[in-house]
Amino acid sequence: MSVERINPAELSPPAGFSHAVAATGSRLVFLAGQTALDTAGKVVGATLPEQFERALAGLLAALAAAGGAPADLVRVTVYAVDVAAYRAHAPELGRIWRRLAGRDYPAMAVVGIVRLWDEDAMVELDGIAVLDA
Repeated sequence: MSVERINPAELSPPAGFSHAVAATGSRLVFLAGQTALDTAGKVVGATLPEQFERALAGLLAALAAAGGAPADLVRVTVYAVDVAAYRAHAPELGRIWRRLAGRDYPAMAVVGIVRLWDEDAMVELDGIAVLDA
């Protein structure tokens, strides 16, 4: 699989994402939304960063089970119930991302929503990865 991260000079400099990602490979992996659920199905984490870390770890665990690695992510969408809080915690969330997933950023979007399936969840992440066969 090869991935090209594209960040045109005429767009604002990306911070923690890529403007576009071109990928070649033969296997697409669609990753379901992950929140901060524990193995018993309960939301854990009292803060947005704690929940973000748990959700990202879950997304990466699903990706690993499919045979992928963080660098294979080409698209991630973050759903946040409080975008202002997400922006306020952005530096810490970026550190969590780099610790768990590295610096190969996928194309990303943060979408503000009213609520998630689990009422106590503050954030959910889903994604798409491209892997070799």
